[in-house]
Amino acid sequence: MVANAPLDIAGIVALFEARGHAQYDGEPVTQLQHALQSAHLAEQAGASSELITASLLHDLGHLLHGMEGTPTQQGLDDLHQYRSRAFLKHLFGPATLDPIRLHVDAKRYLCAREPGYLEALSADSQRSLVLQGGVFDDAQALQFEALPHALDAVRLRRWDDSAKCADARTPDLAHYARHMAIAATGRA
Repeated sequence: MVANAPLDIAGIVALFEARGHAQYDGEPVTQLQHALQSAHLAEQAGASSELITASLLHDLGHLLHGMEGTPTQQGLDDLHQYRSRAFLKHLFGPATLDPIRLHVDAKRYLCAREPGYLEALSADSQRSLVLQGGVFDDAQALQFEALPHALDAVRLRRWDDSAKCADARTPDLAHYARHMAIAATGRA
């Protein structure tokens, strides 16, 4: 199942149920485990339902294309941070959609601004960094800092980086569907 129309919450859940069992590129977790762990970390940090939802859905774009295997190992950037927007923009507002769109740039930003961040990235994250444009220069980092929701994207990125534990326990997808419903009511 690859979505070809805007998704509602039930459609998002169905997509995770149909395709979430796929391995998260180069990591010891599935796409669903990674999404749930990211959302769980956001929830534990006291994030809003909009940011918890962004954390859950930040890699949804990986589930929306028909590419086989790990695109980065084939030298491809699947542009997943943009892919999900068309499917979600009718449902969620900028507080959810912007951190999703910016989480890749947040990695590029953190590589530029935080010593040791680049070296701590997983092998697949380092490989994808090159395909995604590499480490920001100073001007790019300053432009990123000025964007609305950039700080939330950085927070999401940190949860994303930590959400790769094969044996982590999290609430189930139904728990996070409630956060999606709350985020959808604040769409404006």
